[in-house]
Amino acid sequence: MRGWLAMSLGLLAVVLGAVWTLQGLNVLTDSAMSGVTVWAIVGPVVAVGGLILIVVGLRQRSRGKA
Repeated sequence: MRGWLAMSLGLLAVVLGAVWTLQGLNVLTDSAMSGVTVWAIVGPVVAVGGLILIVVGLRQRSRGKA
């Protein structure tokens, strides 16, 4: 069960980053974050960080099986 925490947090970060990006680009409207350029920049950064966490979690899981 190694790596599940990193993978779970990574998945959460990817989803959150995607939502923030869409809000920053004003695709998802009716929010205080809609149309704010900062979220269009922060969102992809968080999503990439989430992808890194997922990769780290996958590597931990594969090391645990060996």
